[in-house]
Amino acid sequence: MNPERPVTISLIQTHCTSDIEDNLSRTEQFIRQAAENGAQIILLQELFAWPYFCQEVHERFFDWAEPVPGPIIHRFESLARELEVVIVLPLFEKRTDGLYHNTAAVIDADGKYLGKYRKMHIPEDPGFHEKFYFTPGDLGYSVFKTRYATLGVLICWDQWYPEAARLTAMAGADLLIYPTAIASLPQEEGSVATSYIDAWQTIQRSHAIANGCFVASINRTGQENNLSFWGRSFVCNPMGTILAEASGDDEVLTTQIHRSEISTTRNSWPFFRDRRIDSYNAIVSRWIDDGE
Repeated sequence: MNPERPVTISLIQTHCTSDIEDNLSRTEQFIRQAAENGAQIILLQELFAWPYFCQEVHERFFDWAEPVPGPIIHRFESLARELEVVIVLPLFEKRTDGLYHNTAAVIDADGKYLGKYRKMHIPEDPGFHEKFYFTPGDLGYSVFKTRYATLGVLICWDQWYPEAARLTAMAGADLLIYPTAIASLPQEEGSVATSYIDAWQTIQRSHAIANGCFVASINRTGQENNLSFWGRSFVCNPMGTILAEASGDDEVLTTQIHRSEISTTRNSWPFFRDRRIDSYNAIVSRWIDDGE
């Protein structure tokens, strides 16, 4: 991995339906399109093969989950090997009966399954009932050394937590990847939705700045019951500058990252040098109460 060589990445944002095979086939077509345009690393949205079933609470959706690695992984291993691309696949993982995770797997450009990350922060909000389905991740924060770059994978709600970004960057990530399913409810349209989108981008751009690395966020599109998924996938550099941003429709967003910018930025803004790690013990507290 020569840091002087640019790396081409593609973010695939698309709508999803209850026809899982259609979702998989459409994504495969987009992956081929991305590879034809020179993509070396291809990133998919959260739970890319399914509609966002967490809008409701029902046991029937557990039937959609599968082991990781499992059939979907094996299907995309062949595609990664054929196209010589890295693919990040966010999946609904069945670990055993009654134990499920929101997971992302990484396949290298030779088709080898490198491992998985399990979503650590699980939300519970109107329209986002993820605590019913997903057990919090237990694999910690780690990175995956692929043919083209070292990837750090986090998932959706993780993107609001600077601790997760920091630990993943400290493990050596060139690129923080956030597969996402974020949307507006009917009462959140207009200026409220715009403010949410701004906040969503701002927090992730801040992770890029604070950690001197690249960030890519991939969101789904389309209307699913009460949720309007806004797309707007984007990539930003270690200064937080947006390099490319998608629309609100189905799209393959492709851009290049130059990993040499990481060392340049960190040498100019040496945040890791100046961290006062001796003063951060309280960060593991839930809250700092009066008198503590």
